Amino acid sequence: MKGHIRERSPGRWAIVIDTHDPETGKRKRVWQKFHGTKREVQVECARLITEMKGGVYLEPNKTTVAQFLERWLVHIKPNVSPRTHERYAEIARKNLSPLLGSVILTKLMPVQVSVAYSTALTSGRRNGKGGLSARTVHHLHRVLNSALRQAVRWGLLNRNPADLDKKDRPKVERKAVATVDAAEASALLEAARERRLFVPMVLGTFCGLRRGEITALRWKSVDLDRGQLAVIASTEQTKAGAREKEAKSSKCRTIALPALAVEELRQYRAKQTEELLRLGIRPTSETHVVTQADGTPLLPNSLTYNIVQFMKGRGSKLRLHGLRHSHASHLLAANVHPKIVQERFGHSSVAVTMDIYSHLMPNMQADAAACVDDAFRVVQKNARDKVR
Repeated sequence: MKGHIRERSPGRWAIVIDTHDPETGKRKRVWQKFHGTKREVQVECARLITEMKGGVYLEPNKTTVAQFLERWLVHIKPNVSPRTHERYAEIARKNLSPLLGSVILTKLMPVQVSVAYSTALTSGRRNGKGGLSARTVHHLHRVLNSALRQAVRWGLLNRNPADLDKKDRPKVERKAVATVDAAEASALLEAARERRLFVPMVLGTFCGLRRGEITALRWKSVDLDRGQLAVIASTEQTKAGAREKEAKSSKCRTIALPALAVEELRQYRAKQTEELLRLGIRPTSETHVVTQADGTPLLPNSLTYNIVQFMKGRGSKLRLHGLRHSHASHLLAANVHPKIVQERFGHSSVAVTMDIYSHLMPNMQADAAACVDDAFRVVQKNARDKVR
């Protein structure tokens, strides 16, 4: 397989690649337009030859949206986590392809994208029973928009048909975060005390850990003498299995433990040690804090299922992530600075924390107003005293 370039006008090139038709065996010549420098077109020519040899080349004028999405999924696989790729693939194949997959990529228009979103909202469920939620359609938009941006970078499209104005994108209404107060959280913990999900609930209620962080936590990361633990990893579960990865946003963080949590973890560690020794397993610093009855690590999906069943039995719709949100509400109600909450929760910035939990901080608004009021009253009083 050979390729060469031809300059048609300044900065405009034709890439010509000689190949063979796999069905007839006859010589076939592929032409593709390119706009850029000579060095850039040489690199593009080499890339196209590599793709053709690897069997992943897409002809711009014949490629459908479904075919392009498959090529895009191959491209992004090394750059995202397995769970993220699994989710992207599910959205691309089960939601986007039925709506837009048969459309020729180069003929895809913004109006078709908008109509597809409207169809998904009204009748997008695969079982035929109604439409998808606005949040799910918003995820569809994010995946399609990201994929088509890559198509523009590859020169398959001149513009991104999914780059819509905000008013044309799926609108997502923010739902109130489900939380419980300290009294109800304490009652839930007592009800779970004799269950294996007690410690995960303690870590969610007192530390705000995510479920993957709970299942990946090992005793080497817990310092009960100093009253702190380090979040350095998270368990990611996909259809292919489970693996440990870096903490979210690749940021490790240290969390100070409340004295009550230290007491509960001390008692639990002694009990866990006895259980493992009876099984012939000697606990080490590498032992997971949360395990199954046979000493193997608990998987995130299993933890979620157990929590859901427990909460259903108590007539509650709260989930494990709800305990994390509740921990945030307890901190903010106690006037803990949002920066501390951000660091404790592992958010990428204070802005993220404020965006999620701003509605839980009415007392901080009242305190701010009171501070301004006090400052001006002092100034006014001093001014009146000078006049006298």
